Amino acid sequence: MKKIFLIITITLFGMFSSFAETDYTFVLKALDELQNFENVDLSMIWTIVSQKPGEDKSVTKIQIFRRDSEDNALYLFLQPEVDKGQGFLMSGDNAWMYDPGSRKFSHFSLKENIGDSDANNNDVRATSYAEDYNITSAEVGMLGKVETYILSLEAKNNEVTTPKMKIWVRTDKNLLLKQEEYSLSDRLVRTIIIPKWTTVGGKYISAQTLIQDNLKEGEKTQMTASDISNAQIPDDVFTKAYLERINNK
Repeated sequence: MKKIFLIITITLFGMFSSFAETDYTFVLKALDELQNFENVDLSMIWTIVSQKPGEDKSVTKIQIFRRDSEDNALYLFLQPEVDKGQGFLMSGDNAWMYDPGSRKFSHFSLKENIGDSDANNNDVRATSYAEDYNITSAEVGMLGKVETYILSLEAKNNEVTTPKMKIWVRTDKNLLLKQEEYSLSDRLVRTIIIPKWTTVGGKYISAQTLIQDNLKEGEKTQMTASDISNAQIPDDVFTKAYLERINNK
């Protein structure tokens, strides 16, 4: 009887230990929390270098303002000269593009790419893995010499850019290192590598992001963040009037 009881105890302990060790939903929530800027504003400049076979590299610079607590964001193009002054304003599910030439606003999709690069708007917006995705499989493995959680995810809704993805998250810091994005038919669309992270106000933000377009051979994009700040941003920055005013200076 004691032997049977011992076996049952060991089995139950193993089940509970396994559950505790594989609470991957917590990993997603921790990944979100490290990048959660809901209590402060966030601003930075993204330099996006896009490379396509047979073409010169294109460089795009964008001033980004974020207020995650209100789900507001504004992008202002600084470079190239032909796009200078162009802006994107996002508030919740609404998104507008401002053309300084015509001085008109038009609606646009958050799934569209930024300029001529492989980066899209969700790459620089606040996102939530825990809220937008379900975990379909999970394991612990290595990415190079780094131990990672390897999670396969499926979107809970049709509003996200990527319906399926696979992510590699550091087990010691819950930082995203790699992300593979798939179509509904399981075709690999993009591969994202984040080799450098930095901190601001105790939170993490990617300092360098490498994006490979897996549908177009040889196309790749590098995004580098600079001038990162969590200083308070004036309320009027997140308005159409700001985009019009900044172009009249």
